[in-house]
Order: sequence, then C-alpha cells, then structure tokens
Amino acid sequence: MVLPNAVKAQIWIAISVYLLAAIIKKKLNIDRSLSEILQILSITLFENPSLLRVLTDPGMRNEMELFSNQLKLFDA
Repeated sequence: MVLPNAVKAQIWIAISVYLLAAIIKKKLNIDRSLSEILQILSITLFENPSLLRVLTDPGMRNEMELFSNQLKLFDA
C-alpha cells in the first residue's frame, strides 16, 4: 500500500529539483535544455567534477556523452 504522503513528497521533490534546474539554467545563462541539465546532474551526481564547468563548457558535451548510459534509438 502506497501512502498518500509518500506520493506527495515525491511529487514535491520532483517539482523542487525541476525548479532548481530552471533557476540554474537562468542564472548561468546555459543554452542547454532543462532535460539535458537534469541528465547531466544525474550522471555527475556521485562524481566530483565542477558542475559549473560541466554545464557551461561546450567541450564537455562530447565527454558527457561518453559516460551516458542512455542507449541511442537511432544512429545519426
């Protein structure tokens, strides 16, 4: 049985994380999408890189794709 408070807590946590990512995007003037920012944060959560560098350095995009565990549906 799922408790209603547990579901509400998970919803509020998800909303809070999304809003924090939106604030980071706006404050740092990042040109990446919010979903990209959230993926980067999920990949680097337990690593020790500088988040500012990971989110703003365009050269890090290729490096982050190497560590991504997301499978590609189509090869481009």
